[in-house]
Amino acid sequence: MNMRIPILKLNEILIVSLQWELDDQTAIQFQEDLLKKLHDTSAKGVVIDLTPIDFIDSFIAKVLGDVISMSGLMGAKVVITGIQPAVAITLIELGIRLENVMTALDLENGMDKLQQELEA
Repeated sequence: MNMRIPILKLNEILIVSLQWELDDQTAIQFQEDLLKKLHDTSAKGVVIDLTPIDFIDSFIAKVLGDVISMSGLMGAKVVITGIQPAVAITLIELGIRLENVMTALDLENGMDKLQQELEA
């Protein structure tokens, strides 16, 4: 597919909504785009919405884990929203630990949770 994933900025938060299953090249491009946008905007938080994603393979899971870790290294708090059961199972089975990552059921709750965390 190799389409760019839109990254929106709202105040100090970057919002990413993955709308389709990622191929390897798109995942790498997403990683680069998000980190560049974090650097360019000095955003304090990132919400990554996975609601439409029913399945991820091991490479995409690793890239997602890396993106979360890298965002934290760049000073941004991360919230993952809409994790489907199969995605949660895959992440755990592959040893991708999201211990310092907030989660929420949907994008709205994720935005609220991140906003509260940034104000604390």
